[in-house]
Amino acid sequence: MIPLLSNTDQLHQQISLDQVKKISPGSLAYLGDSIYELYVRMFYLLPQQKTEIYHNLVVAQVRAETQALHLRSLTPHLRSNELEIVRRGRNAATGRPKRLQPEIYQQATALETLVGYLYLTDYQRLTELLQKLHLEK
Repeated sequence: MIPLLSNTDQLHQQISLDQVKKISPGSLAYLGDSIYELYVRMFYLLPQQKTEIYHNLVVAQVRAETQALHLRSLTPHLRSNELEIVRRGRNAATGRPKRLQPEIYQQATALETLVGYLYLTDYQRLTELLQKLHLEK
C-alpha cells in the first residue's frame, strides 16, 4: 500500500499518545473519514479510468452502509483497545441523515473513529486492517 502521507513520522512526533487520548471521538471520526476516503481513492486509482467512474466506485465504498459492512468484517480482527475506540465512536455518533437507520450511522462513525485513531497512533496497524477490507475493482 502506498503511504497516505510521506511524512507521517513527523506528524506523529507532534501528537503524543496522551494528546490523542484527549481528542474526542467525533474529531477522530472527522479525521478518519478523510483518511478512509483517501485510501479508497488510491485503491481505485489504477487502472486509469474516467473521473466519473472513479467517483462512482469511491462513492459506493464511502457510503455509511458500506462503512458499516466494513466495520463488521473487521471486528473479529480488532484488538481490545481498538474495540474500545469503536465503542466510543459508535456512542458518539449523533445527528444522522434521515435516510439512515441509527445503527448504520453509528457503525460508520465507529469505523471512521477507528481509522482516525489508528492513523495517529499506529499507522502500520491501520494499513494492516485497511488491507483486510474487501474492496472490489
